[in-house]
Amino acid sequence: MICKKEWAQFFSSLTGYLALAAFFVLNGLLFFVFPDTSLLQDGYASLTPFFRWVPWVLLIFIPIITMRSFSDEYRSGFFELLRTLPITAWELVLGKFLGALLIVWAALLPTLLYAFTLQQLSVSGGIDLGGVAGSYLGLLLLGAAATAIGIAASCLTANTVVAFIIGLLLGLLLYSGFDSISQLASLPVESEYYIQMLGMKFHYSSISRGILDSRDLFYFIGITALFLYFTQQRIQQS
Repeated sequence: MICKKEWAQFFSSLTGYLALAAFFVLNGLLFFVFPDTSLLQDGYASLTPFFRWVPWVLLIFIPIITMRSFSDEYRSGFFELLRTLPITAWELVLGKFLGALLIVWAALLPTLLYAFTLQQLSVSGGIDLGGVAGSYLGLLLLGAAATAIGIAASCLTANTVVAFIIGLLLGLLLYSGFDSISQLASLPVESEYYIQMLGMKFHYSSISRGILDSRDLFYFIGITALFLYFTQQRIQQS
């Protein structure tokens, strides 16, 4: 019930459709128009530019989806009604999470057209289907983690704009922040690898290379579970 409500709520306003349209247009511009990121500039069939840049697009797009999850409920007073329903805090949080996650995955689905297009345009060999499959798995896991982060941000405030900003900043910090920290000159060189391992970018890049390491899978599952647990505790105390 909560999952369906989340899906319907996103598409009940113009904001949802505009967010999806912006996501598709930005992807189209980045990967077919702008010369620095175009998939057609390398001279060979590869989705590498797409998988390099699309996480940044997702990290902006996902907080738009999740910012209203709890913020709108607080603002409208509907949250008080939700608390009277015969559902646990976990069921409420998981319903919100799954509803938002389905929207994220549905937005990624049409991008498979890029792989199909390049495969058809390739004169010989085609694209690396194994690498593409691994990269999409990485995107699905990254999307799940970023969605959990966005849901957690939304449970902190009744202001949707503030929820968006918190979700965006947390997502960017966990994706590339540790990469930046590892480059600080004051830190020992040998610590660079271990600091990078704390960030989502490290594990996403590993999966995108077609390396299915259980540590990467557990990392994304752990990040997702951690933020969902935080949200559940916050909701339970509200």
